Amino acid sequence: MRELTYVARDTVQWRETPDPVLGSGREAIVAPVAATSCDVDSSILAGHGFLDPPFALGHECVARVIETGDQVTTVAPGDLVVVPWSISCGTCDQCGAGQTAHCTSVPHMAMYGAPIGGSWGGLFSDLVRVPYADAMLVPLPPGLDPVAMASAGDNWSLAWRLVAPHLKNRPGARVLVVARGSIGLYVCDIARALGAGDVLYVDPDPAHRALAETYGARTAATIEPIRHGFDLAVEATGRVGQLALALRSLAPEGFCESAGNHFRPGELPLLDMYLTGVTLRIARDNVRTHIPDALALAASGTVDPARVVSQVLDWEDLPAALPDKHLKPVFVHDLTTR
Repeated sequence: MRELTYVARDTVQWRETPDPVLGSGREAIVAPVAATSCDVDSSILAGHGFLDPPFALGHECVARVIETGDQVTTVAPGDLVVVPWSISCGTCDQCGAGQTAHCTSVPHMAMYGAPIGGSWGGLFSDLVRVPYADAMLVPLPPGLDPVAMASAGDNWSLAWRLVAPHLKNRPGARVLVVARGSIGLYVCDIARALGAGDVLYVDPDPAHRALAETYGARTAATIEPIRHGFDLAVEATGRVGQLALALRSLAPEGFCESAGNHFRPGELPLLDMYLTGVTLRIARDNVRTHIPDALALAASGTVDPARVVSQVLDWEDLPAALPDKHLKPVFVHDLTTR
């Protein structure tokens, strides 16, 4: 089979590798049918990551189950499933507590798309081994489009977690979104659907701002800090200066969720944070825990993640098209034959 491999800045290529095989009765082999790039993939392709190439890329996809081990009970060959980005067993203490990104049955940070906690391959591959099928794979609800939900294994479900629990605890909260890609736009859609009192989306890209406005958000290319302006701030830029802007705009006891991968150093306004009493969370998402709720929201019809899909491209176009600057391209196999 082939796996798409990051080999140099702005360069990916197909590389042949042996087909994966089942290693235990708990495993499954899946074939991606709709895969997309995470916002962090753009940073990796631009050479801003901290891992040296080559390595298999991709960690967001909907896939079709090809084969299952004899202990797998929740999915069967032919099923469409969401594949979470991180590897998790579902039975260790961390997984039992919902902390699936910190599973103790595998090396720390084990994931698809980057060889951080071992080599698990990438989801831009013709076939993928899933080591804990029952724990990891989530059936795609009937009626949901695999293309629209290609990022449910990471960015869409992450966006749900960034805003939904906060709006449940604080109905009508004012939300600031400082972003550069799909995560921030998903947040705008979810925040509106769940009753945010105000959503301000800040992004220098006019096309992104126009899309955010279709979700009911106010928009700006840039802003100065808005003192005590928002109850919740979501930063998804990977720029520490933008994170500082979000923090300085929070109301007393406000919460800031940072979904950016901050590869470059910078300074945070720690004294201002102390005086305002804000909470900052910077975290990889325990996405497997949140996928069912995020999919349920998508199935409700009150949100429209398909609008964020910027292009639908053929699987064979991956090497040429992935390094181009697209908001959220989705690469598809023929769904009728996978």
